[in-house]
Amino acid sequence: MKSRLKLILLALLALPMFVQANEGMWLVSLLNRVNEAEMKNLGLNLTAEEIYSINNASLKDAIVRLNGGQCTGEVVSDKGLIFTNHHCAYDAIQSLSTVQNDMLTNGFCAKSMNEELPIPGFEISFLVRIEDVTKTILDGITADMSEADRTAAIQGKIGQMAGKAAEGGKYEAEVKSFFYGNEFYLFVYSTYRDIRLVGNPPESVGKFGGDTDNWMWPRHTGDFSMLRIYADKDNNPADYAADNKPYAPKHFLPVNINGVEEGDYAMIMGYPGTTDRFLSSWGVQQALDLTNPATVEVRDLKLSTMKKHMDADPAVRLKYAAKYASTANYWKYFIGQSKGLKRLNVYDKKQKQEAKFADWAAKDPSRQAEYGKALDMIKAYYDATNATAKSNVYALEAGLIGSDLTLFAFRFARTFEAAMKETDETKRKAILDNFKGQAEDFYKDYDMQTEKDVFAALTKLYRTKISADQRPTWMSTIDAKFKGNEAAFTEKMFATSFLVSKEKLMAFLDKPSQKVFDKDMAVMVGKSAIEKYRATFANDAQDKFDTGYRLFVKGLREMNPDKAYSPDANSTMRITYGQVKNYTAADAVNYDYYTTTKGIMEKRDETNPEFVVPNRLAELINKKDFGKYANSKGELVVCFIADLDITGGNSGSPTIDADGNLIGIAFDGNWEAMSGDIAYEPELQRTIVVDVRYVLFIIEKLMGGKNITDELKYAKRPMRPAATQDLGAAVPPAPQAPTPPPAPAPAPAPVSSPKKAPAKK
Repeated sequence: MKSRLKLILLALLALPMFVQANEGMWLVSLLNRVNEAEMKNLGLNLTAEEIYSINNASLKDAIVRLNGGQCTGEVVSDKGLIFTNHHCAYDAIQSLSTVQNDMLTNGFCAKSMNEELPIPGFEISFLVRIEDVTKTILDGITADMSEADRTAAIQGKIGQMAGKAAEGGKYEAEVKSFFYGNEFYLFVYSTYRDIRLVGNPPESVGKFGGDTDNWMWPRHTGDFSMLRIYADKDNNPADYAADNKPYAPKHFLPVNINGVEEGDYAMIMGYPGTTDRFLSSWGVQQALDLTNPATVEVRDLKLSTMKKHMDADPAVRLKYAAKYASTANYWKYFIGQSKGLKRLNVYDKKQKQEAKFADWAAKDPSRQAEYGKALDMIKAYYDATNATAKSNVYALEAGLIGSDLTLFAFRFARTFEAAMKETDETKRKAILDNFKGQAEDFYKDYDMQTEKDVFAALTKLYRTKISADQRPTWMSTIDAKFKGNEAAFTEKMFATSFLVSKEKLMAFLDKPSQKVFDKDMAVMVGKSAIEKYRATFANDAQDKFDTGYRLFVKGLREMNPDKAYSPDANSTMRITYGQVKNYTAADAVNYDYYTTTKGIMEKRDETNPEFVVPNRLAELINKKDFGKYANSKGELVVCFIADLDITGGNSGSPTIDADGNLIGIAFDGNWEAMSGDIAYEPELQRTIVVDVRYVLFIIEKLMGGKNITDELKYAKRPMRPAATQDLGAAVPPAPQAPTPPPAPAPAPAPVSSPKKAPAKK
């Protein structure tokens, strides 16, 4: 025992002092200097080069960004097959469904590639490379520049750099700010546009538990779907064409169906959207008191109004299914976030950190000169915006995006005004004709009566909750011409606007009239809504706020030189790593690390749409017809949890084992750690993953997709040792010899080769 403790101590001393376990969404290009040693000690059998490389096939070449960062997916075959979440493809599935062929409800599985369905407008991007461009971007930027001048200078450089990296449209390129403008990185992507739906489970599987189970553990949701990337004959991106070929990837993930046990190494690579880990105590207080409650209030009303129409008409239910799910997801998220912030005393923890920072800065004249006013600048912003923070939420949630018609009206107004500025009649007509495609997409999922009721309900709430001086200008018309009657205004707008139906808009586009445009009530609302929303960003404290945060984050990192801070998520590829692990949610509430099909049957309730279990699935479960997907106990694992750090955008991310194999698909966080985007809590924070064995069981046994499971490559791993890993130990048993990723399928020369010599949700 003493010798074991001595080994553990030596291993701890050998680790870089700045590494902290588990917390962090790390840039994949920086693993060598930050995290590789700790990942190895947790059990990783790969090198940093095998995870991210620009010259050789690596794990990053199997990780894809969906639609600019809305979700993540992974390549799982040499024929461009993609796994992601059911809710990530939900909108696409809904758009391909009809009342007569409701694939959303009933599921879909292509038995051959000829049956795969093109998804218009869907894009999948591969990261080509990441480049640290901080020195170039900040060259010539001085401390005495105003924030406006600094921003303008930086944006100019970013535009030039991204334009050059795009190579005339061959790639997509963007420069992202990190650590509040202290660092900058260039990301280059190759984007594929011919994407086809391969399959999705019935909604009763893919969304089992619905809003009730959303963000909750234990979970029994088969949240997956399948897509395929198609390319031209040279394996390059191309628009849809019948003769396009399945994409040949540089790397794809083999599937491990040996399962996971507590303590196993696990990691996720993906595209997390946004976190706010450097948020101040004043920001936490504003969220708790003002912005979170307002967001929940607006979305609650919107959900109940939509659901009334969805329950009454199957066609409306199908049209609004994706919109409802998206609205509900973050409605519940903000409820949970507020509870978590309070329960974990995040405000007090932030205050202590700020007090420590102020004390550190004050102890040195040079530090005081640079950082002494940073916190005051941040506080001044919140003091200035607390009075309008709630109205800002309403400007967005109830004004601009509350009703689909309002946002559509703004987009149309922007297009029409651009067209009318065009002196060439042919070009003007082309601009307006081009908008017809957007209109087709909009009205496909539009129901006039639903929109009318949503608009009226949110308008009334907006006017009730927000004082007249903070409302958008169009609301004064309700008082002036409709005696304060929101319903009367709504009736008049929907009776007269040419935007309320596809037929009326198309007729207008064929014979556009500036006079008719100027008088249209929906146009007036849309333009006023965007003006009010944009105005929420215009305040005298904004520039000082930006300066203050940049200095605070810079100083915080300087104050703690032995701590590695991961940058806030910003829809760029990140990696998070840890272990499969259970947790204690509250006093006497202990959760195991996995769930099984037993829980599906325990939750089954045929009177509740959220907990319906298809008869065929129930039959398979009752017979325990799990085949090779059962664990050693004869159970079929549905989901498992690991202490990984994710956020929205990571939906669909692969959960990968120590050898680079797929063990599951991440799809959610847990309720007790909903404050995690602001404050990471290692004892509580868990990622919920659908086990790949359950995914393959559903594909093969329920969906009849053996053609798909046969397409995959299955990992070969050694038998587990008889003794299980000691979770209390700092160092796990010695890992197996590193196993490199499998050789890539034949493909053209990597487009990532440098020309001179890029994760509920």
